Amino acid sequence: MARRTITVHQVRALLSGVRRGGADIVPLLQAAQIPPLLLGDARARVTTAQFIRLFHALYALTDDEFLGLGPQPSRPGTFAMMCQASLHCRDLGAAIERGVRFYGLFPGGPDLLLERGGPDQGGPERGAHRADVEAAFIVRNDFTAEEERFLAECLVIIWHRLCSWLIGRRIALRWATFAFPPPPYADEYQQLFGCPVRFGAERTGAGFAAHHLGAPLVRDETDLALMLRRAPFELLSRRAYGTTVAEQVRRALVRALGDSPRLPELGETAARLAVSPATLRRRLAVDGTSYKELKDTVRRDAAIVGLAEGDEPIAELATRLGFSEDTAFHRAFRRWTGTTPGAYRLLSHEAGIPEGPATGVLRRETRSQQS
Repeated sequence: MARRTITVHQVRALLSGVRRGGADIVPLLQAAQIPPLLLGDARARVTTAQFIRLFHALYALTDDEFLGLGPQPSRPGTFAMMCQASLHCRDLGAAIERGVRFYGLFPGGPDLLLERGGPDQGGPERGAHRADVEAAFIVRNDFTAEEERFLAECLVIIWHRLCSWLIGRRIALRWATFAFPPPPYADEYQQLFGCPVRFGAERTGAGFAAHHLGAPLVRDETDLALMLRRAPFELLSRRAYGTTVAEQVRRALVRALGDSPRLPELGETAARLAVSPATLRRRLAVDGTSYKELKDTVRRDAAIVGLAEGDEPIAELATRLGFSEDTAFHRAFRRWTGTTPGAYRLLSHEAGIPEGPATGVLRRETRSQQS
């Protein structure tokens, strides 16, 4: 399966807190097996596994659940205790309210708010979806620094996915707004939140149908213990927003790539989804993408994961991804990432190697391949 990859801009944002504190980030990147040279390439991407390893390394260094991103640290165990306090509430609305009150006990912590019903909450599609009363989860902190903005984004993601986990089904977001300018990876937000996103808004938050607040919690202590072993890393890295047409098409392409190196044409996928090719094109355009872009993304992510985490020969990887010849794969990979498959693999293998003569040789070879 072609797992998603993550833009290097988000790696930089994740590291911004410890950078502000003057920490040496090279050992952190090596622990995550992320080539430090990738941080200088705006088109570079890393695997989910690398991103999660970086989370673990930062957590161990900072002893802070906010990883140095907030104005005040959050002591390890705070998130787990909040979950414990909310787990046995009568419904999701009560659980969110209890979590909001819990974090309100800590000076300098996140200032959160659950809004129930009332007028339109300020989403990008004003007046839309009014068949149901709307609720909104708001982050009221006035985050101004870059690292604090990334924390605000993470808070919205984690709370949304935690709430979905508590009731055992995905809560579809209607909108997400952010009270800061678009970051360099703004194009990733549609994938992150699965809804229309607006920047430069009056506040940061996300809206959803209010009926979810009455849903009973379906998790118990055993479920919580299992979730906490992987939290918050899994909550942040999970991208399973399968309700949009774009996500349905992506999943179909991922499955097809696992079965055959030939990705289906648009008409074949449209037939599987029981719509016409014209309808599928139109719905993908509404989602802000196209069939060609999705095919490119699936191939790109599979290529990056294969090069970073496997030892499959590049020629065989190119064939498995449906490229008729190596040169076509090299051209596509350079277009996707700004570097060649060989250079990317060298950098990935270099990650974690202690600084020394061998590292210098690898770097010279890598730069030679990139030029």
